[in-house]
Amino acid sequence: MNIDLSGRTALVTGSTAGIGFAIAHGLAATGATVVVNGRSQASVDHALAALADVLPRASLHGAVADVGTAQGCAALAAVAPQVDILVNNVGIYGPMDFFETPDAEWTRFFEVNVMSGVRLSRIYLPGMLARDWGRVVFLSSESALNIPADMIHYGFSKTGNLAVSRGLAKRVAGTGVTVNAVLPGPTLTEGMRAMLQDTAAQQGESIEQAGVAFVKAQRPSSILQRPATPDEVANLVVYVCSTQASATTGAALRVDGGVVDSIV
Repeated sequence: MNIDLSGRTALVTGSTAGIGFAIAHGLAATGATVVVNGRSQASVDHALAALADVLPRASLHGAVADVGTAQGCAALAAVAPQVDILVNNVGIYGPMDFFETPDAEWTRFFEVNVMSGVRLSRIYLPGMLARDWGRVVFLSSESALNIPADMIHYGFSKTGNLAVSRGLAKRVAGTGVTVNAVLPGPTLTEGMRAMLQDTAAQQGESIEQAGVAFVKAQRPSSILQRPATPDEVANLVVYVCSTQASATTGAALRVDGGVVDSIV
């Protein structure tokens, strides 16, 4: 399958590292003009340089903005006023016991993980509808379905992504615009590597081996039996953004390695 997004502009929030960076790379490789977003000029510049190094012909732009705030979303829209593809990737996570999670932390997760996508979709969807072509993708998580007992606030926000994406797909029904959610499972990002570093050193094993042990212990229902790579997650997102995915909308698409124990 040859995915060609030449002439399309894609914005990937939180794309200076991890899954977001892999998505930006994947979209740029298809010929799309990609807007890389991060909260600091240094992180955006570093990501742009890394992408340009492997894709010297790519059309790349940077946009520094904290999309976890309304002001940040407005600032981003001022830099990138029109996009054909919006990937609402930015997100935060972290374990915290329910009884120790204050209101401010619930609000912070909601603002970053849910409202960033709500605000940016509200900004960019009208233009997509006017052109009768567009793709909006929300990065949810298997934790939206398997709510972690130690990250209820996170699971709640990822379930919110599913509700918003499904509702938006219905709102733009009958048009050339699709809205979907993608649900990764454990993924070997820089954040996960950092989390596993001490354990790997103590056990005298590689980060990859520690990742396998983590999945088997913490996600025993996994069929893949290892963490996915960011590129493996990005591959699904790139397809969902493609012209070929024109009949896929309103879907919650899992790239969780089979962690969610369900046949549907």
